[in-house]
Amino acid sequence: MHALMRIVVLSTALALPLAGPAHAQGDAAPQTPWGVPDLQGVWDFRTITPLQRPEDLGDREFLTEEEAANLEQQTVARNEELDNRAAQRTEAGGNIGAYNNFWMDRGTRTVGTRRTSLIISPANGRIPPLSPEGQQRADERAAYREAHPADSWEDRSVGERCVLGFNSGPPMEPRAYNNHMQLFQTPDYIVILNEMVHDARIIPVTAGRPLDEDVTQWMGDSRGRWEGDTLVVETANFYNKNSFTERYVATTAMTLVERFTRTNAETLTYQFTVEDPATWTSPWTVEVPMAMSEDQVWEYACHEGNYGMDGILAGHRAEEAGQ
Repeated sequence: MHALMRIVVLSTALALPLAGPAHAQGDAAPQTPWGVPDLQGVWDFRTITPLQRPEDLGDREFLTEEEAANLEQQTVARNEELDNRAAQRTEAGGNIGAYNNFWMDRGTRTVGTRRTSLIISPANGRIPPLSPEGQQRADERAAYREAHPADSWEDRSVGERCVLGFNSGPPMEPRAYNNHMQLFQTPDYIVILNEMVHDARIIPVTAGRPLDEDVTQWMGDSRGRWEGDTLVVETANFYNKNSFTERYVATTAMTLVERFTRTNAETLTYQFTVEDPATWTSPWTVEVPMAMSEDQVWEYACHEGNYGMDGILAGHRAEEAGQ
């Protein structure tokens, strides 16, 4: 778990010739001075719409307006109830819990399309089954983690180690908090700055030689191009322990295609497709409408790497010693 400390420690400026954002007229998507859609700004991808469609909804792709409104109102009411609940002390040996609701920031809105899931393909709105190879790998990892929860820091997730944010990926996924990213743009580069662990991806939008297949990186090797008004970013060469590949037990062969479309002045539609035959039986696609935000992206103060990790490892050493 991460501590959520949205505190300004320093201001960061990118040494890039950024164009000032062109203000849209009405609902029209703005353009850059060099003639492509202007994707710049701070984008909020909070949503209470689940990644996967709840099984009891079967093949229902959309909620009714009334159902979406009721779900949003229930979320507001639940947040209010949790915020006003009396504090409870944890007890040694019991359930120590996690962050209380004050630290959570999932938002209170469903996606504007009223979809029942963020997954739009496969048609059932759910992550495809693991391939036989992927299932074996998942079972082996689960068995190892049960037997070796904290032999060293490398047995803990990259999120706990403050290496990468657990919703920044790539791809980006709405999760418990820090669901903001800022996008910067020049004719030759796109920069995506995620609030979670303040990671920045610098993506060339010009032709270039990709990395050799045996060279992997935390966030992969990304290359961008324009298809009409949509920015398409293709990424390969993933290290198989980034925040996304680690969670889903994906391999270094995983490929990612992201699409960014400024559908109007206030909305950036983000869509991604992941494919890894060694992990899933078919590709799957997610669509997340992001809303223009007046907020700024803050530095993310992740303390687990400094304090929490020491406690986790020390606790397991004491457990091994029978203390």
